[in-house]
Amino acid sequence: MIIKDNSYKDKASFSEIPKLTEKIAGKTLKQLEREGVFVFPEAVEKAEDISDEQIILKRENSGYKTGNIVGFLGLGEERLVIRSRFSGDNENDDFFFQYLMERVVEFPNIVNLQTDADQDNSPFDFLLFLFPYYLKKAMRKGLFKTYIRRKYNDANVKGAVDIARHIKQNTPFVGKIAYSAREFSCDNSLIKLVRHTIEFIGGKSFGGNILAKAKDEVRLVVEAAPKYQPHDRRRIIEQNKNDSVRHAYFREYRALQRLCLLILEHRKHRIGTGSKQIYGIIFDCAWLWEEYVNSLIGDKFYHPMNKSGKGAQWLFAGSAGLIYPDFIGRDSETGIIADAKYKPRDNICNRDYLQLLAYMLRFEAKAGYYLYPEAEGGNDLTMRLNRGSTYEENVMSRDDINITKHGLKIPADAADYNEFAARIKLYEQEFKAVFL
Repeated sequence: MIIKDNSYKDKASFSEIPKLTEKIAGKTLKQLEREGVFVFPEAVEKAEDISDEQIILKRENSGYKTGNIVGFLGLGEERLVIRSRFSGDNENDDFFFQYLMERVVEFPNIVNLQTDADQDNSPFDFLLFLFPYYLKKAMRKGLFKTYIRRKYNDANVKGAVDIARHIKQNTPFVGKIAYSAREFSCDNSLIKLVRHTIEFIGGKSFGGNILAKAKDEVRLVVEAAPKYQPHDRRRIIEQNKNDSVRHAYFREYRALQRLCLLILEHRKHRIGTGSKQIYGIIFDCAWLWEEYVNSLIGDKFYHPMNKSGKGAQWLFAGSAGLIYPDFIGRDSETGIIADAKYKPRDNICNRDYLQLLAYMLRFEAKAGYYLYPEAEGGNDLTMRLNRGSTYEENVMSRDDINITKHGLKIPADAADYNEFAARIKLYEQEFKAVFL
């Protein structure tokens, strides 16, 4: 079944995938991640905005409503493909999602959302394209090191003597001692797993292009794990499955470890295997949209990020009321707060208003913006805050505080990806002009 994000379908439409529908309905990204689905970016427990938009299928009336998620999900023989609402009727032309991935994650432009019936090109090929992103992100903290125990047999004893092995290897005595030492090293099971993943990707016809996006990191891993042996792959996989990275400081390496395991074991997870376990890869378009908008206006705004816990702000003194406004204007005199919303303009309402107004009060901003993707033809909508109350019959709009719904137009009828990219670049200039 193929559906689009931010859309509504009645229950009858899901009759061909009843088990999968029941399995994913009402579950958040974090819950699905725990069940084996690969979520990009990694779901965060403390993220403030885990809301209805981050539920794959939300039960509503007599049907289901999709949120801000695109990707692939499967259960046994059932599969579900969720595409962006800006995609065309052709299954290969989800140009907007492709453009977001290219801008934010540096995906190659060969990505498409088609799933092949013969399974020659599994949706899990997406995992290969994500590898450079996760590798570079993890290695910003340097090569992963851990204590490992190595066995030696020489005259330079620097550890615990292994009596049994010494007798076996050094009888008659020739001047060597069998011993083992615990060493802090890069040549550990996790780095070896990354090395095996590099070799696996490098064996693909397009592997060289993928690895070139992280060539410096790839070189460091190859140098850190020089003793690569293809026949060791299964042993390395099992070691990493039994010894996952747990320390919070290395959460980026934990995500990389999980990605590498999925890539190397992809044949076990291919769609149509009859497995009872839910599997798939899904993308949080709300996050992609926010990071894409930041690439357009980041020079004018500060950009707190709740996924990584950077730029945390507080509503009240004493560190009470943790908040992460999407964008805080760098110019304190103009006072602008902006909120990225990956949903249609009419769906920006109620709680969204309260959230943005709270941020504006906290930072003493007079102007607020909702930044959202807009179908071609839409215009900005400016709303002025009211003063007074209906009880006193003195309600009137204020001239000093307003909120504007400011959309970036998305080309709807591009013939191919190159035309789409050229047209949206023109719309980007119009979008940014408001903040110049």
